[in-house]
Amino acid sequence: MHKQSYYIINGITIYRIIAAPVLLYLIIMKEVDLFKWLLAISFFSDAIDGYLARKYKVTSILGSQLDSIGDDLTVAVAFAGLLLLKTPFVKDEIIYFIAIFILYLLQNGFAFVKYHKATSFHTYIAKMAAVMQGLFLIFIFLLKEPFMPLFYFAVTLTAIDLLEELMMVILLPKWESDIKGLYWVLKNKKEK
Repeated sequence: MHKQSYYIINGITIYRIIAAPVLLYLIIMKEVDLFKWLLAISFFSDAIDGYLARKYKVTSILGSQLDSIGDDLTVAVAFAGLLLLKTPFVKDEIIYFIAIFILYLLQNGFAFVKYHKATSFHTYIAKMAAVMQGLFLIFIFLLKEPFMPLFYFAVTLTAIDLLEELMMVILLPKWESDIKGLYWVLKNKKEK
C-alpha cells in the first residue's frame, strides 16, 4: 500500500465530511450560487476518491467507512438544500422521498442491529445510484426546472440499491465492505 496515496485519497474523502457543515451554512445563508458549485465539487470528489483508491490499490476498512460517511453527509446536505431552496418540488414528490427514507432506515436499522455499524458494501448498483443522485442533485440547483426523468431514474436505482443491501444484510453473517452485489453474495453461498 502506498502511504502517500492512502493519505491523499482519504483526504479527498474527508473533504466531503468537512464540506457538509459549510454547505449547510451556505443553504441557511441562501448563498445558492456558492452552494451549488461546492455541492458539485463534493459529488465529483466522491467519484475521484473511489476511482483513485481502486487504481492505486489503497482500499481499507477505514477508507470505506469514511467514504460512506462522506456520501451520507453529502446527500443529507443536498436534501437539506432541496427542503429549504426547492420546497415546492419536495412537496410535489414527497411520497418518493418518504419511500426512500423508509428503505434507508430499514437497511441501516438492520445493519446496526446485526453488525453494530452501518454497511459499506459499495455495490455496483449503489455506485450507479450515487451517480444518478449526484447528477440530479447538482442539476436541480443548476437548472430552472428539475429534470424529472433523471429524478425518477435516481429514485428507482436508489430503491433497488437499498433493497439489495437490505437482502445482503440479511444474508451476510458478518460485516463486510466493498461487495460487488447480491449476485456475488448468492454465488459465494452456493460455492460453500
